[in-house]
Order: sequence, then C-alpha cells, then structure tokens
Amino acid sequence: MIDRLEPVSGAHFAFTDRWGGVSAVPYEELNLGGAVGDDPEAVRANRARAAGELGLDPGRVVWMNQVHGSDVTVVEGPWGDRPVPEVDAIVTTRRGLALAVLTADCTPVLLADPVAGVVAAAHAGRPGMVAGVVPAAVRAMIELGADPARITARTGPAVCGRCYEVPEAMRAEVAAVEPAAFAETSWGTPAVDVTAGVHAQLERLGIRDRRAGEVCTRESGDHFSYRRDRTTGRLAGYVWLDGYDGP
Repeated sequence: MIDRLEPVSGAHFAFTDRWGGVSAVPYEELNLGGAVGDDPEAVRANRARAAGELGLDPGRVVWMNQVHGSDVTVVEGPWGDRPVPEVDAIVTTRRGLALAVLTADCTPVLLADPVAGVVAAAHAGRPGMVAGVVPAAVRAMIELGADPARITARTGPAVCGRCYEVPEAMRAEVAAVEPAAFAETSWGTPAVDVTAGVHAQLERLGIRDRRAGEVCTRESGDHFSYRRDRTTGRLAGYVWLDGYDGP
C-alpha cells in the first residue's frame, strides 16, 4: 500500500509500506530497492506497481545510488543508459518527473516549492544528516529559484529516537553537530533522533511548512527496517509536480 499525502498546490508526496508487491521472503512484498539481494525482476515489477498506483510512468521515476553522503545533483530526465550517480539528494524543475528516495530506517525527505516549480528528494541517515545533505538539497533548490518560505517539507517512515540506540560517543558526536538529534531509547540508553535533527535543520533554513511521519520503521511490522531485520527490502518516498516537461 502507498500513503499518498495531501497535495500542495500541485506538488505530490507519497511513501510506501511493505505490502502489495511480488517479492518473496525476506523482501516481502513491495521491496523497491535494487541493491539488497532481491530478484531484479521482482524489483522492476514492484517499481512498476508503485508507479502505476501513483499515476506515474515508471520510466519517469528517477532513483539514486545512495551512499550516506551529502552530494546533490540536478536532474533533467531519467538516467536512461547513463550510470546512476552516487548522491543522496536529487533536485528537478521538470514537471511530471518523479524523484524517489529509498529507506529502511533512514529519514526520507521530500521538498517542493510549487511556485518556483522545484522539487527535491533526500536520503537522510545519521551520516547524511550530520554531513548536511538536507541543507545542501535546499541550497540547490534555492539556486533554481525556490524560496524557503514557500517550500513544503514532508518526512516519512523512519526509525524513531526511542529505538535508534547508538554508543554514547556517537550520540555526543551527532549532538555536537545537531543538538536536536540527541535522544534516549525507551529502555534508557543513548540514542539519535535523525528525523528531529532533519526538522531542526529545516526550521533554521526558514522552512515553516514541515510535517513528520508518525511511523517508526523498527516498531512497525508494515515497514522494512534494517536495524530490526538486517536482510530486508526498501521503502520509497516520491515527490513530483503536476504537468509534463519532456523528455
């Protein structure tokens, strides 16, 4: 199933769960990640199903080769035969071109300024949040005419601060960069809240229209979680603008 959020002035946002696809255990069912060991044919079928449910052409969904960094690229169309770049955020001004981000505990970040006609998708795990992938994506949007005061930000299913246990030294390192990410697990040990860190960054950038998803992937059996299961599938977040700009 897909959680399609309320559109904002022609900007669309959606997040998947794990159901409604064709992948077998341990990737059941709607695995959209192509680099986790699943059957490539099943992944292609799942991506086509998800796109179809959203009213999108699967060939006009742009994916990333995510590496937990802060690099951003502006895209004008599908990759085609070109190598998929190693980036953790993509930005476009092309209407009808959907941007996708894969996660299984990390925070998927979808951004849109419908007035400027600019959207972005970012993959914010702990390393990417610390490295500033979300501010980098917003800067790229601004260079294309976006105004932070007009940007809508939506974050989706991710591991919550009550469940993302880390060593004390790691929590201190993260909090030194982003204090809002300081957290404690429900069992009283050091933790990191990546989504809280992302929203603090967005607030400092002047983005007021922000909403966070309520699903913790580690707690939800309806979502993939790497921290819970290790070998598992990937969820996807999608953002796009109404209309069509070729190619």
